Amino acid sequence: MQVERFALTEGGGAGEAAAVAAAVRALAPEPASVAGGVAAIIARVRGEGDAAVLDLTREHDTRGTEPAPLRVAAHELDVAAAQLRSDVRAGLEVAMANVAAVAGASLGDDAEILLPQGQRVLVRELPVRRAAVYVPGGRAPYPSTVVMGAVTARVAGVDEVVVCTPPGPTGDVNPVVLGACALCGVDEVYRMGGAQAVAALAYGTETVTRVDVIVGPGNLWVQEAKVQACAAVGIDGFAGPSDLLVVADAGVDARVVALDLLGQAEHGPGSLVVLTSDDAPTLRAVTEQAAALAAERSTVAFAPLAVVAAPHMDDALAFANAFAPEHMQLVGQRAEARAGAVRCAGTLLVGSASGTAFTDYVAGSNHVLPTGGAARFASGLSPRHFRRRMSEVHLGASAAALARAGAPVARAEGFTVHAESMEARQNGTRV
Repeated sequence: MQVERFALTEGGGAGEAAAVAAAVRALAPEPASVAGGVAAIIARVRGEGDAAVLDLTREHDTRGTEPAPLRVAAHELDVAAAQLRSDVRAGLEVAMANVAAVAGASLGDDAEILLPQGQRVLVRELPVRRAAVYVPGGRAPYPSTVVMGAVTARVAGVDEVVVCTPPGPTGDVNPVVLGACALCGVDEVYRMGGAQAVAALAYGTETVTRVDVIVGPGNLWVQEAKVQACAAVGIDGFAGPSDLLVVADAGVDARVVALDLLGQAEHGPGSLVVLTSDDAPTLRAVTEQAAALAAERSTVAFAPLAVVAAPHMDDALAFANAFAPEHMQLVGQRAEARAGAVRCAGTLLVGSASGTAFTDYVAGSNHVLPTGGAARFASGLSPRHFRRRMSEVHLGASAAALARAGAPVARAEGFTVHAESMEARQNGTRV
């Protein structure tokens, strides 16, 4: 395992923390631009529909094998659910219950406000009608992503929940993924992946009815397609390679912390794992354990381990907030006391028992999270990604007073008809 070392200095402040965070981020390889290729795929799907999706599936997923129909039949979902191993089914059901509970607690309430001029304004939260969850299928199957996306959409009140996931070389979708779709009550499942799947969902084809929102992780092509299509469909954000930052006190179990770091490296190339502490022996012990464990585990992809030495824990936390990781773990005896100092993390795990892997599956928090430092301004997947707020305004007699306030502002902007429209209500005129 490649280890890269960094050091914060006493009194370095926010500027140094940000500079070191940027240097650590630079360890992840800069992805090649795929914008042109994605634009061509989107244009092709918009022009050719199903034929383009099937052709691209044959080229990229089934490797020449004739793909099965895009839509998975209902009986295939039933069979997959019946064939789930009992322990896998039980684990998925625990995950579903916990994700639903957390998502339900984050639902917003409608609001009604009576303002001084007498007008009544309602702010209503309404679900989208139709949403899609993209479930990756390249390096590994992700039934857990089905749970994170589909359960959250259901809690949000979405009428129709769709899943798309790329088929394997035989043209089949992973049966555990299909079983998870059945358990979660997914309405439609499509055998398609990549930018072509995003295009089909965003714009529609003969088989695929367009959706209102697309969420979920995926490779660079998938994420670029979501960005390019975001004028036509809502998206959750740009989900890049996974990252984890562990902030460790002296005396932590070095092997357990190393396993947490290596677990995120399992997600594949581009993943970034980071350790910071004000205790040099802890940094050394965890680094040695990580190197030894990585050598014994074939599932751990080549990922750099960044080790950031801090003079004080306050400096380590300043770096952590500047880095704004997808996942942050606070481990050690003072983890609970320090949690309030963390402002920028997709998910914060507090205490040595709180390993990131639990949040990938069954803890209840969502694993679709902002990456690449986007936790400075973005949030993990929640019902709000499937809902939008709509204002409902009732003016009545307040229109006259509001016209006296609003018309001069409209004229100052050069919009005289706006002013006339308001002034037409000043005498109680019915319009």
